[in-house]
Amino acid sequence: MSDKWRDKLSEQEYQITREAGTERPFTGILLDEQRDGIYVCKCCGAPLFPSETKFDAGCGWPSFYKQSTDDNVGYREDDSHGMRRVEIFCKQCDAHLGHVFPDGPEPTGQRYCVNSVSMTFKSGDDEVRG
Repeated sequence: MSDKWRDKLSEQEYQITREAGTERPFTGILLDEQRDGIYVCKCCGAPLFPSETKFDAGCGWPSFYKQSTDDNVGYREDDSHGMRRVEIFCKQCDAHLGHVFPDGPEPTGQRYCVNSVSMTFKSGDDEVRG
């Protein structure tokens, strides 16, 4: 299975989505994206986050307060790097997306902190970015 992903993804995309890496803060191409659309999984295209749930958390990564209604984001404990966090991943292909924290805005109180590299943005006119 890893050969499939190595052929499809760049080295950075592979390292982040398949090996649970993290892009440097404030470097992601989707951090400042403001258009209406949907953020989908870079690996399989599953809908992840609608643009209307994106907000500026000031953390350096695209942040959302709610996943898409398709419920394609899964959760698992992550005790790496000496921290206790909740990893988020694509339920369709198991791609690492980032982490979720309980310090987001209402109505959910959640902050889905996502690597730009793990997503593709599709605007209303189907333009793809990321």
